[in-house]
Amino acid sequence: MTTATTTASRPRFAGGRLLNKVPEVTIWFWVIKILCTTVGESFADWINMTLGVGLNNTALIFTGVLIAVLAIQLTRRRYVPFPYWLTVVVVSVTGTLYTDILTDELNVPLWLSSSVFAVLLVVVFGIWWKREHTLSIHSIISLPRESFYWLTVLVTFALGTATGDWSLELTGWSPGIAALLPLGLIIAITLLWRFGANPVLSFWLAYILTRPLGANIGDFLASPTTPAGPGEPVGLGLGTFTTSLIFLGLILATVIYLTISRADVSEVVDLTHEPAVTTDRRRQRIGLIGFVVLAVLTAVIMTAAHLTPHQNAAAADDGAATGPVKQLKPAQAIAHFPKPTIAKYVALAKTARTQDQAGKAAASHATVQKMRDTWDADQPTLQPKDDTAWTFLDREMDSVLKVYAIDHPGVKAAAPAAQEKELGVLLHDLGA
Repeated sequence: MTTATTTASRPRFAGGRLLNKVPEVTIWFWVIKILCTTVGESFADWINMTLGVGLNNTALIFTGVLIAVLAIQLTRRRYVPFPYWLTVVVVSVTGTLYTDILTDELNVPLWLSSSVFAVLLVVVFGIWWKREHTLSIHSIISLPRESFYWLTVLVTFALGTATGDWSLELTGWSPGIAALLPLGLIIAITLLWRFGANPVLSFWLAYILTRPLGANIGDFLASPTTPAGPGEPVGLGLGTFTTSLIFLGLILATVIYLTISRADVSEVVDLTHEPAVTTDRRRQRIGLIGFVVLAVLTAVIMTAAHLTPHQNAAAADDGAATGPVKQLKPAQAIAHFPKPTIAKYVALAKTARTQDQAGKAAASHATVQKMRDTWDADQPTLQPKDDTAWTFLDREMDSVLKVYAIDHPGVKAAAPAAQEKELGVLLHDLGA
């Protein structure tokens, strides 16, 4: 998909073309867009998990940054590569974090958040169309249109995150394999666009799919070369920090090139490119049928993968051990771990149990989720100290998560009495 991707009437003054606030859709647009989505995934993970800032704090930080960079972008009179692509990078991180908060903090199922974001995107498009009578990015020439554009970009990143994570949860694919699905869909959409499918619909479908594609590429590059545990992803072992640096460098180099060459500026593209697609209602209808066929094929592929036995992504992320686990006495399980760390988990487990006893189910669920997040964050520190003890406690942690239906899709939450019992077992294993 190149310059004619979002064909629409291009507004002009009698004396020339109006200034457009976004780049033309050339090959450079798609290259840098995928780079931005990869950075969005790896950089957010580095700040949230590696630096230990936390999901909510990271989201607050990037929301503030987004407001700042968006204010700069909105004050530009025309498209300028650096502020535009900086805004895309920040939007990619922020949209990802909002979805992660819904999933990890508020326990919203991925299928539900995917549905909500899909509906929200349709609503935004509907209001945009009703007000402006075009969804073409060739005509972002006013503050209202640019505002609709950036709101749409934010929602597409959130939707891409939710649907991408949902597909991993359903299929259990590794990042390297998972990247092939959005890549194949983007190629198919491009072919349908070249045939004559609706260019605006083609553009936004491909735009959404670049998010799971870039995220899976980032995960593949950052994941260790050997699995950290059963079902854990493997990749090239670069780590989130190195991956972020590499892609930030590539983005910067590309932006510098575009600033100098102006290869994605509307006037330059008009002079150097011929329109690649002409409007043909019959071909657009056939293209729409093609999109429906792609959706059905995607559903069939994911359903088949889901029905194939595998350890789902949620369980893998939780680090739940599989197979026989050596049984340890409490004194053995906590002997090599810092006392303040163990005390932290004892306090959380006791709080959750007290909340269950008081009938505060939602509060207890939130406390156990917090304990899960803290345990995951402490894994790099605790596991090397005593892998056997960590695996033993991790199995019990997973048993607690299961009775709360956390990270166990398809499992219903157990009764409060069963939750209290499992928390009691964990407390015993922690020596409390």
